[in-house]
Amino acid sequence: MTDAGSSDWASAGGHVDSWAPIPRQFRRLNGPLPPSWEALYGPLRAGRVDDLMVVAQLGQSIDGRIATASGHSKYINNAAGLDHLHRLRALVDAVVIGVGTALNDDPQLTVRRVAGPNPARVVIDPRGRLSGSARLLRPDGARRLLIVGNGAVPALGDGIEIIRLALTAGVAAPAAILNELRAKGFRRILVEGGTRTVSGFLASGCLDRMHVMVAPVILGDGLPSLALPPIERADDALRPPVSPHLLDGEVLFDIDLSSRRSAITPRA
Repeated sequence: MTDAGSSDWASAGGHVDSWAPIPRQFRRLNGPLPPSWEALYGPLRAGRVDDLMVVAQLGQSIDGRIATASGHSKYINNAAGLDHLHRLRALVDAVVIGVGTALNDDPQLTVRRVAGPNPARVVIDPRGRLSGSARLLRPDGARRLLIVGNGAVPALGDGIEIIRLALTAGVAAPAAILNELRAKGFRRILVEGGTRTVSGFLASGCLDRMHVMVAPVILGDGLPSLALPPIERADDALRPPVSPHLLDGEVLFDIDLSSRRSAITPRA
């Protein structure tokens, strides 16, 4: 297990922030990152299947919960875990969440804890429920996009890009979402939440990697991190290659899903 040193991971508190030049170096694609960062973030530069790199991130308790039974989740993970999430945002072109996460948490989806550019912010909102007052829709220079069903009429302000998709049982297909985001110019995409959204991308074979940050807490009853179709036998379970990393008392599992990633066929 890799133990990331506190001086490398710290973004405050008097430590030298070795992360500051990484977002720029990451995008140059002309050599490995410094050793402190290459093992975890180097694989996110490019996918093996097509021109997309799609990574999901989950922050959870030991017992696989991302929130308590009441929906409270701030904060399961510690500072190092939150820094890691913001580093992922700094490296991707767009971050995607479902409307449930947008309504319940009202996140900003910006890079605030570490150095780096803000990604575009994308909400999957089939029925157009999101209000224009949501924090992630505030104009700050980053692109803001809403993915809705063909019949939805979202009530939003100016500058919001709308992507309309056909729905199946009220859900937009992850492959169709990725195709539309590719057409908008996005190549590195972070799927950040929540349970239904990440599970849908995983079950559809639309993830290259998944980062699961496990905090040393046990929540008991609560919202599970994943909700996938059942299997009958344990030997039918998905067993992808996994690299664990220790981050200031939390364990990050870097899961390689590229062998089961479905190619996204460009739209006509």
